[in-house]
Amino acid sequence: MIPWLETDSPFPDVAQALTTDAPGLLAAGADLSPQRLLMAYRNGIFPWFSEGQPILWWSTDPRMVLMTEQFRISDSLKKTLRKVERDMAAGGRWQVRFDSAFEQVMRACAAPRRDGPGTWISEDIIAGYTGLHRLGYAHSSELWLDGQLVGGAYGVSIGHMFYGESMFARVTDGSKIALAYLVRFLRQHGVKMIDCQQETGHLASLGAAPIPRAQFLAHLRNNIELPQITVWEPIAPLAADS
Repeated sequence: MIPWLETDSPFPDVAQALTTDAPGLLAAGADLSPQRLLMAYRNGIFPWFSEGQPILWWSTDPRMVLMTEQFRISDSLKKTLRKVERDMAAGGRWQVRFDSAFEQVMRACAAPRRDGPGTWISEDIIAGYTGLHRLGYAHSSELWLDGQLVGGAYGVSIGHMFYGESMFARVTDGSKIALAYLVRFLRQHGVKMIDCQQETGHLASLGAAPIPRAQFLAHLRNNIELPQITVWEPIAPLAADS
């Protein structure tokens, strides 16, 4: 049995997370207030649940992470990035922005995909993370074409830790371009690790890899209290880095 949390309950130690049946599942209940979410991320815990389920809290082991120095940019993506950068420099059709449409990015991530239904991002999740955004702890990287949002990614930033949540694309490589700009920005500000939470082939193709939870938590403790990034602006050109 996993613990049921009330709104004032602390999280259990992550060592109590299940190792079988639902590996990484730690607790259920409580709420998605910004304060609860911050408490979770500071302890290496994240919410993940489907519509109709109670709020479920997880701390997976191993933990999928992307080291910002190991972000993998394919040759085709390099070409696309250079094209976008040239166009942006000339004041053309493309733009990369941070935090200009945070909730819009979340809703795009929640929308049904071509290969399946919508994601787990519910109205309660949107409300919780937009609350974090208003407090300066959640941020979006956005790709715009002719004034339309066509790709993006969002996540949570605390100290020198960044926790990636979701991405979407409405044009080829739209999410990867938004992620590439986000990774470069974080790298330039001394953020070495992006928490990806769970292992997927797509994340692995971008350079992410699983590490033991203990190693992840040690990195978290060393970086969570470092100065918060306060100014979020895309840094270009990016393709020249690779």
